[in-house]
Amino acid sequence: MNIHLSHPPHQARCHPESMAMRSILNTTLVFGLVRVPVKVYSATSSHDLNLHQYHAEDAGRIRYEKRCEVEDEVVPSEEIVKGVETKRGVVLFDEDDMASLPQPSSREIETLAFVPGDQIDPIYYEKTYYLGPGDGKTGPYALLCQALEDAGRVALVRFTMRQRESLATVRPRDDVLVLETMMWPDEVTLPTALDVDASLSAKEMELAQVLIDAQTGEWRPEEYSDDFQAALEELIEAKRAGKPAPKAKPERLAKVISLVDALEKSVERADPDRAPAKKAARKSAKKAAKKTARKSTAKKTAKKAAARRGSG
Repeated sequence: MNIHLSHPPHQARCHPESMAMRSILNTTLVFGLVRVPVKVYSATSSHDLNLHQYHAEDAGRIRYEKRCEVEDEVVPSEEIVKGVETKRGVVLFDEDDMASLPQPSSREIETLAFVPGDQIDPIYYEKTYYLGPGDGKTGPYALLCQALEDAGRVALVRFTMRQRESLATVRPRDDVLVLETMMWPDEVTLPTALDVDASLSAKEMELAQVLIDAQTGEWRPEEYSDDFQAALEELIEAKRAGKPAPKAKPERLAKVISLVDALEKSVERADPDRAPAKKAARKSAKKAAKKTARKSTAKKTAKKAAARRGSG
């Protein structure tokens, strides 16, 4: 095990609540003739630890060169252009070609319509941002936020950032405007090719509903955690301390059982009180087995007694 202390020590990941929010874009949200200066903030961030590639001998970071596959030579940045691969070959674009394209503006967020939020399938949503008041003007901002809240609508807008244009929605959340970017309609694949056709019994449906009821609760995000990332941090600390890696828990493979049995066992595991019928059935089966055993013993005893009388 090689520990190279020349590299910066591992640091605990930052949590969003401990970080100062920094705007990533200043723009204007326009609806009608009303202009609302806003600042854009990231609403989410990944807590994943980035695993890079290193040379096992000396912990040197593995780097990749921009190498031309035709000449097998490293190409300087000034000789690199953009392009796209088509059926007829590669089409290259220089700076003039790119300049001829319509340049999406990030100076304004254009409102296209106001729609009921529940009409939009969540599959369209991509990334979430907060919109904060810009230029210290909170009046128009508060007006739009309250108007959307009262109307029960979300604003469908056109949003551009880093030369990428997308649809987005703007909605109120705890007196703050939230912008969620969306996929374009042609980027969403419809599940028409998935063939789902199954006949379900009343028993299966009943047990499935009981299982859902048994596991129904409130959404409390603080109750959930990323077990893999926690285990990765534990492994890092163990390696730094020169300790052996923690042993992974063996994965138990579930036995192949019928759908009804799987549902019944799931209900028992989620809430034993919700599966009284099965327990009662087991008790009845045990009692019946005992009665049958008693009757069988009595019959054998009677036969033996009759045999003795006949022989006497």
